[in-house]
Amino acid sequence: MTGAGDGIALLAPFAGWLAPLDEVPDPVFAERMMGDGFAIDPVEGLLCAPADGIVLSIPASAHAVTLRLENGAELLLHIGLETVALAGKGFTPKVAAGASVRAGDPLIAFDLDAVGEMAKALITPMVVANEGYALAVDRPGREVAAGEVVARIAGGIPSVAGAVPATDERYERELRVAAPHGIHARPAARIAAALKPFVAEVEIRRGEHVANARSTVALLGLGATLGETITLTASGADARAAVDAVAALLDRIAEEEAATPIVAAAPAPPGRPVCASPGLAIGQAVQLRSVDIEVPVDGRGIAQERAALADALRQVSDALAGGSGTAAAVAEAHRALLADPELGTAAEQAIAEGRSAAFAWRMASRQAADTIRATGDPLLMERVADLADLERQVIGVLTGENGAAVPALPPDAVLIAEDLLPSQFLALDKGRLAGICTAAGGPTAHVAILAASAGIPMIVAAGPAVLDIVEGATVILDADAATITADPGAPALAAASERLARVRERRAAELEAAHGEGRMADGTRIEIFANLGSIADAAAAVKAGAEGCGLLRTEFLFLDRETAPDEEEQRDCYARIAATLGERPLIVRTLDIGGDKPVPYLPMPAEENPALGVRGVRLSLARPDLMRLQYRAILRAVPGEQCRIMLPMVADLGDYRAARAMLEEVAAELGIVAPSLGVMIETPAAAMLAGQIAREAAFLSIGTNDLTQYALAADRGNAGVSQRLDALHPAVLRLIREVGKGAREAGRWAGVCGGLASDPLAAPILIGLGITELSATPAAIPRLKAVVRELTMERCVALAERACEAESADEVRAIARETI
Repeated sequence: MTGAGDGIALLAPFAGWLAPLDEVPDPVFAERMMGDGFAIDPVEGLLCAPADGIVLSIPASAHAVTLRLENGAELLLHIGLETVALAGKGFTPKVAAGASVRAGDPLIAFDLDAVGEMAKALITPMVVANEGYALAVDRPGREVAAGEVVARIAGGIPSVAGAVPATDERYERELRVAAPHGIHARPAARIAAALKPFVAEVEIRRGEHVANARSTVALLGLGATLGETITLTASGADARAAVDAVAALLDRIAEEEAATPIVAAAPAPPGRPVCASPGLAIGQAVQLRSVDIEVPVDGRGIAQERAALADALRQVSDALAGGSGTAAAVAEAHRALLADPELGTAAEQAIAEGRSAAFAWRMASRQAADTIRATGDPLLMERVADLADLERQVIGVLTGENGAAVPALPPDAVLIAEDLLPSQFLALDKGRLAGICTAAGGPTAHVAILAASAGIPMIVAAGPAVLDIVEGATVILDADAATITADPGAPALAAASERLARVRERRAAELEAAHGEGRMADGTRIEIFANLGSIADAAAAVKAGAEGCGLLRTEFLFLDRETAPDEEEQRDCYARIAATLGERPLIVRTLDIGGDKPVPYLPMPAEENPALGVRGVRLSLARPDLMRLQYRAILRAVPGEQCRIMLPMVADLGDYRAARAMLEEVAAELGIVAPSLGVMIETPAAAMLAGQIAREAAFLSIGTNDLTQYALAADRGNAGVSQRLDALHPAVLRLIREVGKGAREAGRWAGVCGGLASDPLAAPILIGLGITELSATPAAIPRLKAVVRELTMERCVALAERACEAESADEVRAIARETI
């Protein structure tokens, strides 16, 4: 035995005849298309680990397993030939992906006789699937016993615990999942995207389950839900930075989902229909019945099928680009699935075994779906529809049947289906679609999110009986009550029609009135602005009646990328947002990142508590090059009369003065007058010193999300204290009162741009505390303006005083509901 030095000894995984790979009756293995190796024709039905390592993958069919050895070699053990077609029959996995195994540990048990009868052959190839390794087989052409040394493999670098080179960093961090919906498809896709700039290998562990953090499918199969503890582990030169980036992203996702809930209705008990998007619809039933596209089992050659699949994946990915709003977020998650390494590996393996690209993609998609179903988590199981959608789209391109397969809709159509895929929803004529009812599905499925975003009433999990509703029948779909009634009587139809008319009139009136100034019933002027994070948000805000932008989050330009945006990229983006707003004011918040929102191109030392560390204006002052460049981009992009700038994470006048001096220097260099410079009040210190700050700052705007966590000493990313986080807590309201008072005495205006500004229930309290500007999400603006128009300052002040004297946030809400 030569060529592999000492290396790692590989043991026979079971007893049998040791053969060279050339003797395997399959050219994929014999011609070493998948890599070098050897084979054993087994005489017993238990496959054991040939060496210490980690289980990288094991398909749902359990006919193969891939191990990563201590030197980084990836070893594929494939039981028999063409056994994937058995769909798991005769195989019993003894381990799961992510498990650590020792040499001799059982991996897969199989029925030797049954599999032998159904498979092309039982001979089992063992192949080194990655490059950089030398394999030496010990005397092939003989009988071997289980556990006998049959080969050695050398080369590569260690990649499992305890075998990381001294030059590599290994870092581990434990945290609780704080996102309301856990690690579902969009967070999983964003985690995979966030790791692209890093070289470290990152895993996420939940109990005994381990997932490759770069794989959306693996993360979905992890089944991590709200409140569960997970461990992030990385090894590599930038391990700590990679783990911190994922942790910060999860915190940010939790904040975003808490501030803007995805669905309006909570899930109903199992077996009952669920409201996925509220509203009422009356219309004509249209049944959508989908069937699988037929695909060939066998391919026309490995190279041809690989190329076909790669081209189909590219076409579908390209078609998903260019959306906006909710559709763009769903498309982002779908594109991540298309690029998922484990999904691709499973399809590639099937192609290597002679299957067609379409058959391989369907098999890989359905195996991934089975993995997700195995979590038992109803929320995660709704992601199976995403895999089904992409399965259909990719196969459609491969077979030429790439239409979305949706019917032409009559006016006021109520679409009924077993389930509805996101691509099918996007292909429907929304002008004719009155409502949707599906027999299956869930309220947080992507199609439900799209429906809610479009304002289309939708019921899910209505049961198979809805599929029997006659095509063309008149139906009433009451999503608020989660009911659908076919052929209703005249009285029920009249009552529903009257209710629908009232709802439409109210919404239309609110939207029409939203384009006027925000004024209270007594004439007091209250500006209603919008929080923005993109050009699409700006367009939506204008359509909803926003009077300006109270917060432009510029970090959307800086996150999830490998290099910082240059001055021209920033200038172009700010200019397009300003142009979309017309002449409406635009308040641009300077970069708000730091230890809690790390970026790979801005290395920072680890901080014990990044939320209280070098972030916001503190980072900008520490990196004046970044701040000066951003100032230049803003001043060049936004007309002077429209432009206002706001500083995040200010604690006192020292922070403000240093930032203002830099702004004045940049303005002088450009030969223009510096615009208004305001402060975002996020710390209790700034709230208590609001009077001092307001004497120099042009305006004050309260970020209630951070102010609440700091005031109540409750970390927004910690699910264990999440129930304590309520911006209507009397302590937070008293701080807001200090800000309103300080601004008023200094002759400045005070606003709120945090999540509380979007809550109509909070509006009268905030106004009574001295707030004269509310910056909300675009969708909340029409309703918010309607509420403000019914208020008087006298009522608001009285309500605010009672709220500040309350003992809890719950009491504040009860008072507000009684008063309004």
